[in-house]
Amino acid sequence: MRLGVDVGGTFTDLLLHDERTQRTFQAKTPSTPQDQSIGVAAGVKLICEKAGIAPSDIELVLHGTTVATNAVLEGKGARVGLLVTEGFEYTLHLAKSWTPGPLFGWIVMDKPDPLAALADTRGIPERMNARGEIVRPLDIGKATALIDDLCSSGIEALTISLMHSYANPEHERRLAAIVAERHPDIPVSLSSDILPEFREYDRAITTVMNDYVRPIMKRYLSRIEDRLRDEGVTARLHIVRSDGGLMSAAAASERPVHTVLSGPAGGVTSTVMIARRTGFNKLLAFDMGGTSTDVSVIIDGQPTISRSTEVGFFPAKVPTLDVRSVGAGGGSIAEVSELTKSLRVGPRSAGARPGPVSYGRGGTEPAVSDANVVLGYLPPVLLGGDMALDVEGARAAVGRIGDALGLSAEEAAKGIIDIANEVMLGALRVITVQRGLDPRDFGIVAFGGAGPLHANAMAELLGCYPVLVPPSPGVLSALGFLEAEFKNEFVQTFIRSTVGLDPAEIWTRFDGLAQKAEAWLDEQEVEGADRGILYSLDLRYEQQGFEVTIDLPRALVAARGGAGEILDKFHATHQRLYGVRFDVPVELVALRVVATGATAPVDEAVPDASGGDIAAALMEVRPSYFDGAFVDTPNYDRAKLAVGARVEGPAIIRQYDTTTVVLPRHYAEVDAHGNLLIWPVSRGN
Repeated sequence: MRLGVDVGGTFTDLLLHDERTQRTFQAKTPSTPQDQSIGVAAGVKLICEKAGIAPSDIELVLHGTTVATNAVLEGKGARVGLLVTEGFEYTLHLAKSWTPGPLFGWIVMDKPDPLAALADTRGIPERMNARGEIVRPLDIGKATALIDDLCSSGIEALTISLMHSYANPEHERRLAAIVAERHPDIPVSLSSDILPEFREYDRAITTVMNDYVRPIMKRYLSRIEDRLRDEGVTARLHIVRSDGGLMSAAAASERPVHTVLSGPAGGVTSTVMIARRTGFNKLLAFDMGGTSTDVSVIIDGQPTISRSTEVGFFPAKVPTLDVRSVGAGGGSIAEVSELTKSLRVGPRSAGARPGPVSYGRGGTEPAVSDANVVLGYLPPVLLGGDMALDVEGARAAVGRIGDALGLSAEEAAKGIIDIANEVMLGALRVITVQRGLDPRDFGIVAFGGAGPLHANAMAELLGCYPVLVPPSPGVLSALGFLEAEFKNEFVQTFIRSTVGLDPAEIWTRFDGLAQKAEAWLDEQEVEGADRGILYSLDLRYEQQGFEVTIDLPRALVAARGGAGEILDKFHATHQRLYGVRFDVPVELVALRVVATGATAPVDEAVPDASGGDIAAALMEVRPSYFDGAFVDTPNYDRAKLAVGARVEGPAIIRQYDTTTVVLPRHYAEVDAHGNLLIWPVSRGN
């Protein structure tokens, strides 16, 4: 039995899968922002009651967390000390000398304080060059004095990031040994371990960010393991990485920077699985929760991996799934500007407490969920009857928005929905139109608690069909955690021209990286049959500023061949990405090895194969607001819709974890995998 746990801003989602019976159980509990582990423990207790099992029956817990992200965004991380090469104390302040646009944007730029203060930074007498040769020997005596001074000043963690340590980490390791001997209670991160790549600012800020969130992550994981133990859970705890892979809780404690986009990764992983099962190879992942909406693009059944991301103002150069987030969710608050008398929605959110007015937890400001209640899109009860909504309270709150704008409550609610949709539409345009992709070539996978409520409207605006609503959309991210594989990346900077390059130089270094990968797989206890190792090269045209990652075919790896075939692939990839190729030498920048460990797939039971009469699934007929008026709208129980069933819009399809809106002039049908596919009637079948 495997348990996936996804902690969101409003709800904590849990999905339990029994591999023996192929049954799944799901639960939602309110998140507890003051201590996320409280909500997780409550969810574990609830889902075990639903499944009729003891907590000790769970064999593996897979958890996505936003602890690292929130610590950086809220500026509530640890006090970090920083050791750099003497003369480079201002690395974090100078950053990339970048200022925001448009013109004169720098005038009003509010530059954030770095994650490690200048007062907590010390310059160490030493220097390596870019080839790893010692230019200035490490002064042990002065270094020890500087370390003692810094470590006794009250810092909670220490980062060591010396110039060109990616080429030779000897000095960093000697400094770490001094700290371990004299100040063993202070955790230390080496840039040569966290990010052994060139570009000193990226390496320094990524390693500092790791230490900035490290004590917080350690405390959180310790609390959650204690609470799970108190509930009787004896299973191993694994954390989801930003690139959709898995790592042990111990590894996450040491390298929490790899979890900065842990939460959204599960939904993207599930979308990839959906693409492979259904044959829809071009999909947009649309994850609308209570606080934010995350979108991503799947092409040819594969997610887009980015080598860096941003957490607030700060870059983090770690492998991540390419996800764009906007502050629009079911809890996004609607308000009328006193100055312009215009309606705004988000990014402020009601969160889990007090939540939208309709939740009845003390919220007084109208949110997107309240607008859905007023329009009749959300039923009076959620979570299978466990959660009753305050319909009149929602109507009164939205009515106040209407009064300020001279509109009825229904018109105000429709305006709230339309504005929220436009905000989310902007994110979808960024990942499609702005990248030269036509959204009409894609389907859209709707998940998250609010995704199926809005996805049909998004598809109508963008022209992307079908809208695909999976069987468990409200907990799809938790399902993605169950389907994630173990993953870690090992890299070595190796800047050389490919002209006349001996392939043996490449493969010797690949062998060293592969040994590290195998050792990591041993630590994660991945069985030999489940292991995989992938090889890639970072290449660029000579004198270019940035590089392109090119995967090596398995046949080339087996033959330990030369770079000719890879160069052809690089030229083609560069032309596809940027529309141009150059007849100049190509330069090798870095070697990468990715270790993977496969996990068992989650095969959910599908509905009955016979379409049957959908009248058996009809729960009630309620008024809902479409095309400017309330119309009697059938509400169906999704659990009773068999494979092949077809529902004509307008309609509302209800289930435990979400509600799906089918707009007029559209229809929904259940495919062989139990997914709801929503198409426009004009499709013609």
